Amino acid sequence: MARPLIGVSTYLETGARWGVWELDAALLPAGYPRLVQRAGGLAAMLSPDAPEHAAAAIARVDGLVIAGGPDVDPDRYGAVRDPRTGPPARERDTWELALIGAALAARVPLLGVCRGMQLLNVALGGTLVQHLDGHAELVGVFGGHPVKPVPGTRYAALVAEETTVPTYHHQSVDRLGKGLVPCAHAADGTVEAVEMPGDHWVLGVQWHPEMGEDPRVMRGLVEAAARPA
Repeated sequence: MARPLIGVSTYLETGARWGVWELDAALLPAGYPRLVQRAGGLAAMLSPDAPEHAAAAIARVDGLVIAGGPDVDPDRYGAVRDPRTGPPARERDTWELALIGAALAARVPLLGVCRGMQLLNVALGGTLVQHLDGHAELVGVFGGHPVKPVPGTRYAALVAEETTVPTYHHQSVDRLGKGLVPCAHAADGTVEAVEMPGDHWVLGVQWHPEMGEDPRVMRGLVEAAARPA
């Protein structure tokens, strides 16, 4: 059986440096393609593009990962900007919201990672808590804390036990988007994962599985992407 092609959204950064070069670049931390590959898939970078091209991009992949990154623009969910919210990445918001919409419409399996989970929630009409203490320990350093699955959910079928996960975020889900249910929580009650019940495989996790050693969440996406539509 051919390995499913998993599209992963990317950063678009100005003045990235490597070797003798300093140029604008579409970037993706290597943990994402490595995890896709370990889980049995092929990884393809989906750099920001015009939103009208999202459906064509989704038509060419078997599964979609919306990667982590900067804070979602509060304008997207009708909130006043908290001073602790990071600068907006409007081009990326527009592109990734279009990708999410296209994946939902085409019933392509979808995994949101950290920002990706938050953007999925916003895409479905939900809102975010703009600042949360205790979930990012040091600037630029991943921390970890336990998350507990909700019994009977898709996530619990993948990871039945409480696990410690790599985490780096200061925002979280507030009002859930339409059709989403919580499927894991932190010890303080923060929603750490959401999913869409039913046949369409849609899952968002607040942590960063690409920074850990557990492939089960990504393997769930890859296996769903390998099944006939």
